[in-house]
Amino acid sequence: MSDLDAAWIRLETAAKAAGEKRIVEFFDTEPQRLETLTLDVAGLHLDLSKQAWDEPGLEAALDLAHAAGVEAARARMLGGEAINSSEGRAVLHVALRAKADADIKAQGVPVMAEVEAVRERMKAFAEAVRSGAIKGATGKPFKAILHIGIGGSDLGPRLLWDALRPVKPEIDLRFVANVDGAEFLLTTADLDPEETLVVVVSKTFTTQETMSNAAAARAWLVAALGEEGANAHLAAVSTALDKTSAFGVADERVFGFWDWVGGRYSLWSAVSLSVAVAAGWDVFQGFLDGAAEMDAHFATAPLEKNAPVLVALAQIFNRNGLDRRARSVVPYSHRLRRLASFLQQLEMESNGKSVGPDGKPAQRGTATVVFGDEGTNVQHAYFQCMHQGTDITPMELIGLARSDEGPAGMHEKLLSNLLAQAEAFMVGRGTEDVVAELTAKGVSEAEIATLAPQRTFAGNRPSTLVLLDRLTPQTFGALIALYEHKTFVEGVIWGINSFDQWGVELGKVMAGRILPELEAGAVGEHDPSTSALIERLKK
Repeated sequence: MSDLDAAWIRLETAAKAAGEKRIVEFFDTEPQRLETLTLDVAGLHLDLSKQAWDEPGLEAALDLAHAAGVEAARARMLGGEAINSSEGRAVLHVALRAKADADIKAQGVPVMAEVEAVRERMKAFAEAVRSGAIKGATGKPFKAILHIGIGGSDLGPRLLWDALRPVKPEIDLRFVANVDGAEFLLTTADLDPEETLVVVVSKTFTTQETMSNAAAARAWLVAALGEEGANAHLAAVSTALDKTSAFGVADERVFGFWDWVGGRYSLWSAVSLSVAVAAGWDVFQGFLDGAAEMDAHFATAPLEKNAPVLVALAQIFNRNGLDRRARSVVPYSHRLRRLASFLQQLEMESNGKSVGPDGKPAQRGTATVVFGDEGTNVQHAYFQCMHQGTDITPMELIGLARSDEGPAGMHEKLLSNLLAQAEAFMVGRGTEDVVAELTAKGVSEAEIATLAPQRTFAGNRPSTLVLLDRLTPQTFGALIALYEHKTFVEGVIWGINSFDQWGVELGKVMAGRILPELEAGAVGEHDPSTSALIERLKK
């Protein structure tokens, strides 16, 4: 038996034993639990003491991380080796937020000079648009940006804008991603083409959804400004200069990025150019700096005090040790309401794999289903199921220790709900307490017999709580980097490649076959259900 197999067995054995106990009791039997399972990094406070593991379980999880070679894999990634083996690429999103003088190489080739050159061009462009030095075709300054992209070219920048946008932005920022024309129509309905800059984000400039929306945006501009006028309202993030030029984008308004940056890890690059313009370069730079601080922590901290490693191990303990196949992420922050959507792509596209780099089936379960929305809204939606449903779903609850936004007293109410839910999920409410309450109210014994079980909460629902000191560009950058490194660690332990996404391709290919059939052609070979649906839609 290999060391890794033995470590997996130890983890599963420890998880089974811990699962038969109550989390709240671990605080009595483990005097150092809070000290061991809380840490402060880059403006974030993490509390994993309400997680399902006891001390032997945590030790088994750390042993598994060592046996899986997390430290060596971390060194290979940060060293620029081609850890994306199926595509022969390095994985260096950390370079995008590194200092200009950092010694970072992609498969031996230094990258920071190119990274810094793009950053300087982004900064100059952002400042020129914001100052009015770059104007629209009619001489009006830009008051709105229409950002067109999908997947990582949309989810990251959209979350970034929500998190850090000014309350009253000087330049509004709108997003269009879906190929559903309703989104384009609703997004542009109240925009003035004379004052709108369109930024198209597609590395290859061939993505169907993005290019369909880009064509619609260009036609919208042309109708108001003419062909040459429309070109003055275009910028692009792409590496396909021939295609961007043919579309009408001047080369000096095209910003590139590299094949060692995956789409879901690209919000640190020119992919977020729109946000850098609309929010200001200082905001974007702060975001990069916060991530760099988390990178430094991840690179150097021992595993037992390494925030991304511990958050990853908590998920593996639940997923593989206790067979909990879903996880809910709930930010108690309206500005972070899209976080779960972003993490769905980051985690499920990265680690939703059933085959390893060697072509062999994964030996254990991999990515969990990630879902969530903002608190307290979800308390009035799915928390009923979380508290009293038949399945236990681990949670991550995220809050801001301090906030100056909104009316006085509201943030304290928000925090009280955050803390109460974390406690309630763990401690629950026993039958004796419910019976005592109902008895005091004069409820009959017969009614108590049926009501008490319905009002009892089993508790023992694990959660991790993350508190940002404040929501700043720096703390937000650190939070996203935390999740990126967490995702990487999980992939290493599961023995999968977290940086390809072949599962995205099949549907694209099949849609390409079906589109001409819907438009005019004869129906090709499909399963009977699909053929019948195509025929129905062609009527």
